[in-house]
Amino acid sequence: MAVGVFLLLIAVAGLVGAVNHHQVLLFFYMIILGLVFIFQFGISCSCLAINLSKQTDVINASWSVMSNKTRDELERSFDCCGLFNLTTLDQQDYAFCTAICKSRSPTCQMCGEKFLKHSDEALKILGGVGLFFSFTEILGVWLAMRFRNQKDPRANPSAFL
Repeated sequence: MAVGVFLLLIAVAGLVGAVNHHQVLLFFYMIILGLVFIFQFGISCSCLAINLSKQTDVINASWSVMSNKTRDELERSFDCCGLFNLTTLDQQDYAFCTAICKSRSPTCQMCGEKFLKHSDEALKILGGVGLFFSFTEILGVWLAMRFRNQKDPRANPSAFL
């Protein structure tokens, strides 16, 4: 929410600067939009660069610190049991599973597989959307720079500054 409000304020500043031909406001709009581009481009590239082994490490680390209540909720919502079935701890998780799939069939799909599929898909979508919007920000910087260097049509042409 805070990021959205920040971006909305930046957009309003650019709009006010463009309507009033305010060069200083447009200059700071360009600088801030350029910094937002760098940040968003870096995050988008990192979303696209995370491979399955790193995602597996993150899922394993978060599963180990997760409370039992949260695990139960995840297992019920994803309809799966356990994480990756690699250790005896994961086999205990499978034994205490309350997901619906356990009553339908003797073996449920492991949650780790579903988490990996879901996270990989989400990271690709987020990375692609982030790259698209980061390059539209560069377009905004370029347009602001072009508009900033134009003369104000309301200005007196015989005035020096």
